[in-house]
Amino acid sequence: MSQRFSGTAGYIATEELALAVNAAVTLQRPLLIKGEPGTGKTLLAEEVAKSLGRELIVWPIKSTTKAQHGLYEYDAVSRLRDSQLGDARVADIGNYIVKGTLWHAFEAERAPVLLIDEIDKADIEFPNDLLRELDQMEFFVHETQQFVRARQRPVIIITSNNEKELPDAFLRRCFFHYIRFPDRDTMQAIVDVHFPGIDAALIKQALEVFFGLRDAPGLKKKPSTSELLDWIHLLHSEHIPPEELARRHGKTEPPPLAGALLKNEHDLHMLERLAQAARTHWD
Repeated sequence: MSQRFSGTAGYIATEELALAVNAAVTLQRPLLIKGEPGTGKTLLAEEVAKSLGRELIVWPIKSTTKAQHGLYEYDAVSRLRDSQLGDARVADIGNYIVKGTLWHAFEAERAPVLLIDEIDKADIEFPNDLLRELDQMEFFVHETQQFVRARQRPVIIITSNNEKELPDAFLRRCFFHYIRFPDRDTMQAIVDVHFPGIDAALIKQALEVFFGLRDAPGLKKKPSTSELLDWIHLLHSEHIPPEELARRHGKTEPPPLAGALLKNEHDLHMLERLAQAARTHWD
């Protein structure tokens, strides 16, 4: 692949992240991306596909997902029903093989970008069950006695929120990158991409409040990039002036529309207690 990823107009990629994407493509290994929720792991795959001009195929992983689901499933129930109805289709078992996400990626005319999203949600055996398929780019369909081989190796991006450890054998086959939480300059660039033309004073004050919240001790869930973007959208829509943000921040009060940033009652109460302690100190 001659194209190289360097970010897009809608996605600010750090130099380290761009290098990781291109290294994984060069090595023809899956790119394993970890990072806090809301740091753009899933969006990365969308933007890589857009940048390279490739189809994006998404396999969202759930707690009940098995590796076999990504290969194919045999619909025995439909075949039994059709046989009872005398349907001639039952003579060909291939009519009851339902292709999975990997199968679609393998048979694509042009190598797609395959996103295996939130792999850590599945059973611990799930990654190991995919080792051969991701290595050899093929699998065997027992019902039809056929091999399915990839026409071209997809660009594979795998995301994880670190909910559980992944097996060593699986990790050895991946190129790993951890998306660090953006610093202020990078966050400013991200916000500018999403909100061109918004009052610079509002953005500056919103970032001041946001990073102050992230530094607050005792929060169960620190606000993420995606939550900051939602919050700024609301501040702009509701015409909240930067002076109001500064006033509350100066008095250590919870910010307006805090529900966009804080997602549980523990963190809201923690912030209120910190604000009360600060007011008592200054009084």
